[in-house]
Amino acid sequence: MGNVVGPMPNIRTKKLNPVARILQARHCSINVLYERSYVMKMGDIWTPRGMMYFINQPDIVSRILHSDPDLYPKSDLMGATLHQVLGNGIFVSKGQTWRRQRKMMTPAFELARISEVFDLMMDAAKAMKERLDLMADGQEVRIDFEMTHVAADIIFRTIFSEPLTREDAETIFSAFNSYQELAYEHGVWSMAGLPQAFSLARMRAQKYARIIRTMLGRMVHRRFELLAANPENPPRDILASLIEATDDDGVHFTESELTDQIAVLFLAGHETSASTMAWAIYLLGEDREIQKRMREEIDLVFAQEGGFAPRHFKLMKLTRDVFRETLRLYPPVPFVPRDITRDEVIRDKNVRRGSTIFVSPWLLHRHRKHWKNPDVFDPDRFSREDEKESIRTSYMPFSEGSRVCLGASFAMQEGAIILAMMTRYFVIAPVESRVPKPVARLSLRSENGVFVKLLRRQT
Repeated sequence: MGNVVGPMPNIRTKKLNPVARILQARHCSINVLYERSYVMKMGDIWTPRGMMYFINQPDIVSRILHSDPDLYPKSDLMGATLHQVLGNGIFVSKGQTWRRQRKMMTPAFELARISEVFDLMMDAAKAMKERLDLMADGQEVRIDFEMTHVAADIIFRTIFSEPLTREDAETIFSAFNSYQELAYEHGVWSMAGLPQAFSLARMRAQKYARIIRTMLGRMVHRRFELLAANPENPPRDILASLIEATDDDGVHFTESELTDQIAVLFLAGHETSASTMAWAIYLLGEDREIQKRMREEIDLVFAQEGGFAPRHFKLMKLTRDVFRETLRLYPPVPFVPRDITRDEVIRDKNVRRGSTIFVSPWLLHRHRKHWKNPDVFDPDRFSREDEKESIRTSYMPFSEGSRVCLGASFAMQEGAIILAMMTRYFVIAPVESRVPKPVARLSLRSENGVFVKLLRRQT
């Protein structure tokens, strides 16, 4: 049984009125939650845009996520918030456009099987270890930035067949942090029913969106130039698979469409993993016993004949459970909005067409009626019989149904590799004066960074 309670925002004891909730939500979506939010099965809030409902009853959540995606499509709030970076990429597209994209992108994830990308992930992990070796003398390390670098490096290597430079990592970290704060603020502006044309946050966010898209668009364009000069020997990576993909009519992605899809893969692929790995390392620093047990497990893996290889993931149960438990406590996408396309009754409420439903991994994963000790970091819960039902019905860090994350397996293997390297080579210690403050915008991050101390392990 774990006893480490990870940091949470202050939980309100009283419900705010609708105007106050919108004002509180301007900078963080979990700021508006209160004690009852963590026990209720369904809640609602009025906004000028329309009614919004929060569903925390597992069977209803499952029905919504597994229904025809046209019945509960991704909300327009997502598009309003993310369009500047993702365009009409698969994360925000709907209907026939989404179906076409999904079918065309599925083969690319065949290339992302762990047996195909393991060496690339290990190369990025070894580069991370070399960078951290220079800091592992007991000084404070901003580990959320370091995890952003290695996660983005892995995505660069698997999509573009190139490593990510420190300079580009710093550019991405800074630009996306600024972008998501402004884009989230614009999303709240839209939720309040205010005209998008007058959103200052949207105008300011465009600057940072342009930085990210320019970098990714340049990489895509460079590949087309390479193919034109040397069509006989193209790189075999995810970008190559997407360039070759065709729809039912034999039509390829345009260069602009490719940039949209690469932006989705890059941002969704690195941002969510970086967030989870940073929280996991923080929690390991707080829980010395789990860190010790993980280190023993990883030592056995590295001692196998031939060294660490994909076949050894089956020996890394605790390591994988640490990552899974971190995803439970700090789901990288804490709220997923869906629009309702017909009038219906959900529980005892008449829900009108055009309303918005929020499925919230943050609330489901910490629900007081679904989990034992829901705020405690306890990786062993994934091995206990009495928690199996909660895991089956109330655990969905990658969503479910037709819009389940295509990169879930990729993220799980990446997380296991990075955590293995961290515990193999470093002792992780907390920085008592720096307690991270969870903030939920487009993803769940720490408002004040995630800091740990690292020491080189003496073996």
